[in-house]
Amino acid sequence: MQKNTPPRSTIRLTRRGRIALVVTGAVVVGTAVAVPLLTLPPEEESRPTTLVIPEGWRASQVYAAVDKALALPAGSTKKSLAKAMLKLPNDAEGNPEGYLFPATYPLPEKAKPEKLLQLMVDTANEKFNGVPIAAGAQRNAMNVYQAVTIASIVQAEAATRADMGKVARVIFNRLERGMPLQMDSTLNYALNRSTLRTTASDTRINSPYNSYQRMGLPPTPIDNPGEDAVRAAVNPPPGDWLYFVTVRPGDTRFTADYRQHTRNVAEFNAHRAKSAEARP
Repeated sequence: MQKNTPPRSTIRLTRRGRIALVVTGAVVVGTAVAVPLLTLPPEEESRPTTLVIPEGWRASQVYAAVDKALALPAGSTKKSLAKAMLKLPNDAEGNPEGYLFPATYPLPEKAKPEKLLQLMVDTANEKFNGVPIAAGAQRNAMNVYQAVTIASIVQAEAATRADMGKVARVIFNRLERGMPLQMDSTLNYALNRSTLRTTASDTRINSPYNSYQRMGLPPTPIDNPGEDAVRAAVNPPPGDWLYFVTVRPGDTRFTADYRQHTRNVAEFNAHRAKSAEARP
């Protein structure tokens, strides 16, 4: 760890958990003639016609959503990976995390989980391998898979779309200076959770996703980022920022000055304590 890196008790790089929508279904509009509707099997009335994958969902969340949408036993979609024949980068080693592209997908009558996963990965390849993303990755001396990995952290950490580029710049600046990323979002991925609270013991876990102890990027993306996050990852704005903290909603502060960051963190802690006192 670098000497100019603050201790865990003062640094806050993670800002939020995830909220997401699962599926949309067909809606039957009521009319005066209701008898024909009563003859339809219940499962046909409620059968979803599309599957929405939100930005920032992890692969585990996508698998569960596909199982639910297709009325399959839990774990069925994950098991289907073996026969899905996904076109993933070699660096992925068969793990589709980062390449289950967030979008709205149609659910044909006889949809199979492996076909849905193929469609998601094909969509990701189409988005990521196009000139803007591929050229941007090359311009920053990285491959597309590394760009998607950075984008996944950006997706998890940025409070708003406007903050995405700055978060990406913090990641680049830390990598270039040989500093650990110290992103709580990578710890959350290792621990399979989403939280704003990270303890000192959390930062000592033995995991390749522990960016407090391991240098460089995590071995895989930590979620499935959207197009905005990927664009931010390959084209971040100039800046010398090394730290950031969301003091309150809509107020994320970026700085290269550790002392200023500690003041920002103190304000964050004071605001959180005040909010806790105000709760009934």
